[in-house]
Amino acid sequence: MSEETEEEKRPQLSHQEALSMVEKGISRIIATDPLLADLPDGVTLEELNSLLALEQGRAMTLFVKRADGLVYDIIIEQKTNVLDLKKAIRRYVTTKLEREGKKRTISWRYVWRIYWLYFEGQKLMNDHYLLKDYGIGNNSEITFIKRLRVK
Repeated sequence: MSEETEEEKRPQLSHQEALSMVEKGISRIIATDPLLADLPDGVTLEELNSLLALEQGRAMTLFVKRADGLVYDIIIEQKTNVLDLKKAIRRYVTTKLEREGKKRTISWRYVWRIYWLYFEGQKLMNDHYLLKDYGIGNNSEITFIKRLRVK
């Protein structure tokens, strides 16, 4: 008779079950670690990398203010352009809605057609300009302003 190996004795898990176990384990670690306890449930790898970059001085926090007064705190790399900021805003809003359990679809093409990002009297019109070219630095406040139609 052959003896079963240790691997054969272990119950086989589906991919989804294994993923769920890992997520629960990570959540437990985050909840009990004093340095990580303020992270939200279901924190993404991208969010962790952004927070690490912020701690290391490679990133900055921008406050993006909507027309209704709601403010998003966006963490973004120092050497980034306007297009990357728009993508970061999109990721932030999408993640926020998912965490709140809201099933909404936002047409970002519509948002960028109707609104400008605005910083200290300047419209961030060129997606390829670096944020530092507009004078944007850590803790800067950027607002959404409605585009005016030109007839």
